[in-house]
Amino acid sequence: MAGKKYALVTGGSRGIGRAICIALAGELNYPVIINYHANAKAAEDTREIIIAQGGEAELLPFDVSNQAETHAQLENWKAQHPEDMIEVIVNNAGIARDGLFLWMEQADWSDVINTSLHGFYHVTKPLMQDLLRHRYGRIINVVSISGVKGTAGQVNYSAAKAGLIGATKALAQEVAKRHVTVNAVAPGFIDTEMTKALDEQELKKMIPANRFGKAEEVADLVCFLASRKASYITGEVININGGIYS
Repeated sequence: MAGKKYALVTGGSRGIGRAICIALAGELNYPVIINYHANAKAAEDTREIIIAQGGEAELLPFDVSNQAETHAQLENWKAQHPEDMIEVIVNNAGIARDGLFLWMEQADWSDVINTSLHGFYHVTKPLMQDLLRHRYGRIINVVSISGVKGTAGQVNYSAAKAGLIGATKALAQEVAKRHVTVNAVAPGFIDTEMTKALDEQELKKMIPANRFGKAEEVADLVCFLASRKASYITGEVININGGIYS
């Protein structure tokens, strides 16, 4: 298949997603598709950073939890890029609705599962055939320490991310013969807008590295897994958490 090979990052407008977009464009020279749901300004800012650094990027808004909307936007992108394909898929979009399970509302359960777990299906499934036909691809799922060990107050988030870990391991076995790798990255406490409300000074005491991680450090790991250097790594969940749980 001729044409350009793209990287798609869901939830790519801010935080870890933004850092991944910038790294894939800068380190691996991928034209990056920045997916976002609501924050068009943040997505545009991310695009401008990449372009200022000599990279290529475009925006593709859709809500990963909405299958019809996701499929329509991906089909529309394919129609506009008949010679091109998406070679790297980073399923990063996720939301948190924390609270004790005893008081958890149905919407808080469903919204978190729909975004992290169903979102993976909605985005990856329509692009799968191209990867298999192309006989090369990288699928990287951003999970969480919560999905690996479980976190109190995050039963919904832990369930969504643990489900995505299971999906990662199973899909990896289905597509390995076609040189498509599927891996998960499980961040611990990373300094982003999502962790701003946390008591960093108190939490640092639990972390052997004695600090929160940086979004760029997660992006570096994703970049490695997206590269050809990682061809023999598949079905793995790689923790990046400063030693808090491994």
